[in-house]
Amino acid sequence: MKTVLMVAEKPSLAQSIAKILSRGSLSSHKGLNGACSVHEYTGTFAGQPVRFKMTSVCGHVMTLDFLGKYNKWDKVDPAELFSQAPTEKKEANPKLNMVKFLQVEGRGCDYIVLWLDCDKEGENICFEVNTDKDRSLLLDWDRVRVFDREIAQMFLNMTKLEKEAQVEATSRKEKAKQRPLALNTVEMLRVASSSLGMGPQHAMQTAERLYTQGYISYPRTETTHYPENFDLKGSLRQQANHPYWADTVKRLLAEGINRPRKGHDAGDHPPITPMKSATEAELGGDAWRLYEYITRHFIATVSHDCKYLQSTISFRIGPELFTCSGKTVLSPGFTEVMPWQSVPLEESLPTCQRGDAFPVGEVKMLEKQTNPPDYLTEAELITLMEKHGIGTDASIPVHINNICQRNYVTVESGRRLKPTNLGIVLVHGYYKIDAELVLPTIRSAVEKQLNLIAQGKADYRQVLGHTLDVFKRKFHYFVDSIAGMDELMEVSFSPLAATGKPLSRCGKCHRFMKYIQAKPSRLHCSHCDETYTLPQNGTIKLYKELRCPLDDFELVLWSSGSRGKSYPLCPYCYNHPPFRDMKKGMGCNECTHPSCQHSLSMLGIGQCVECESGVLVLDPTSGPKWKVACNKCNVVAHCFENAHRVRVSADTCSVCEAALLDVDFNKAKSPLPGNETQHMGCVFCDPVFQELVELKHAASCHPMHRGGPGRRQGRGRGRARRPPGKPNPRRPKDKMSALAAYFV
Repeated sequence: MKTVLMVAEKPSLAQSIAKILSRGSLSSHKGLNGACSVHEYTGTFAGQPVRFKMTSVCGHVMTLDFLGKYNKWDKVDPAELFSQAPTEKKEANPKLNMVKFLQVEGRGCDYIVLWLDCDKEGENICFEVNTDKDRSLLLDWDRVRVFDREIAQMFLNMTKLEKEAQVEATSRKEKAKQRPLALNTVEMLRVASSSLGMGPQHAMQTAERLYTQGYISYPRTETTHYPENFDLKGSLRQQANHPYWADTVKRLLAEGINRPRKGHDAGDHPPITPMKSATEAELGGDAWRLYEYITRHFIATVSHDCKYLQSTISFRIGPELFTCSGKTVLSPGFTEVMPWQSVPLEESLPTCQRGDAFPVGEVKMLEKQTNPPDYLTEAELITLMEKHGIGTDASIPVHINNICQRNYVTVESGRRLKPTNLGIVLVHGYYKIDAELVLPTIRSAVEKQLNLIAQGKADYRQVLGHTLDVFKRKFHYFVDSIAGMDELMEVSFSPLAATGKPLSRCGKCHRFMKYIQAKPSRLHCSHCDETYTLPQNGTIKLYKELRCPLDDFELVLWSSGSRGKSYPLCPYCYNHPPFRDMKKGMGCNECTHPSCQHSLSMLGIGQCVECESGVLVLDPTSGPKWKVACNKCNVVAHCFENAHRVRVSADTCSVCEAALLDVDFNKAKSPLPGNETQHMGCVFCDPVFQELVELKHAASCHPMHRGGPGRRQGRGRGRARRPPGKPNPRRPKDKMSALAAYFV
């Protein structure tokens, strides 16, 4: 059968023409340059059956440019370009490698049809396509790349000094491309998305409709191995008269089918196969395209492997080594029925041996840059879901459809999944609260436990109870921490960040951060694009423009009211604890910084009189109605009213080990005996101070206030150790990855 090569001006036009002329019955694959696709189908040309190959260029193939120094504006007088400057015709876009692509696709073709515009530009492109330049070999540098431009230039200069490339070695090796395994659901969905442009949910619905109509076998299966009693020849004979693959099928039946590859037997249903022959007119649209793929895949599984000869020649140009390679198909095998899987045609190499020399035509240095990975395609996502054990053949399309319907992702060109702002914020919120909820390990761990149950290696009730308990704990922890999610959502999807009021300076950029009062209240730095959680259910104001000595953020003051608690905090430390013994959500009254004037170390007095896990801390902003408050519970002690200065001394009480307070009163309002204005003592043990302290919200009082000998269980500043027998409560450790070890 002869071959007709047809070339259009751009890829989209080639695809449209091929679809129209083939009536939708075509196979497509990317060309070697990655930019242009090749669409193949059978038909008639000049009254005879032929194989059509429809492809395209990307505009002009060649361009005219100046040579050498005349191609650098800073090294030539523009006036010289009008008379003396030599020119050359070269590829318009070397990255597209269009010349080699056309040479490879045109090899072996009997006719060429050019679908180009009927104007001067179109005619020019016609001649560019129709001309093969003097044959040359493109060599690849064995070093591949270097990241230093000066070093690359040095290698280039060394190579340009040589006029010939010496053959160092040649090799020819026969290789094979394996036929596919029998078709299961995941592979069908992957190909439907990547090659047929059908989403997983739509592909699954189409397959189920083909199954109920009797055209294919049951489409939900994880098995890729045909049963021993499967009638392969009987299924193949049903396709012997089909107009598209009759020749291939008849040859297989005559020569004998090849034994299929041994795949995986999941013990559920046989692989997906055609049950009877069908035509495009009978099925139409997507149903036909999916049926065609399933049938071609089945025929390929009982066909022979594709065999090809790979030739490699190594060259030396001066001190540097270069290589070129080419492939020649020996036997197409299964690729005859699955042409999109065929070995890409490459330029055939000349026959040569070690010591032969070839003239060097041109040596060029290409400058490129790395690029970030593209968005995942549906097919790539399906592959990763299968790899990590997320979902089953039945649930994978549902999961992908759900994230599309819920607007977490949108399906872009090429069926790439682009995360929306909602999806991005949702994932960041989960990471912030409980990263396991978005990592693939959590779902795959559950799937592994289900497999262990099926194998009789785990008890169903144990797995169920443990898993429910884990997710119950995760749910309650997530609900308790939901403010973190709300904060991300509101900053991203509302104008609150724009309407907040400037309050304190960021320690990173030293610009004002905006205070957003709406719950959950927080600070947002628009320049750094960072958000900082604040204590809730109180008021926030700037704290004397003082800065944290650790990160240079301006401190803010949180207060629950005139009769309640208040304490300063650093927005950054509150969200990113600076010391190991601190947790997120701690203010300066719990900070263990050894020398900061606002820290627990400098303002802590002694053990709380009620909770025994907290420390009473002086509120330095509360004067003249001074307060001492617990940094854990709601105990507040009002004391030393009208004192104009109160400070925590470095000395401690000899009885209870609490820090002593040094208090100065106004002479006119001093409650001290003898009208004294200054007194230092223990707020718990000193009889003078005991009369000046009013305890609020406490259910009991300090041991010193109950009389009797003092017990040394008070605490100095910063010594907030919990008494024996009362360990600190901890969040349960519920790592899903430990499930297998728990049960096996």
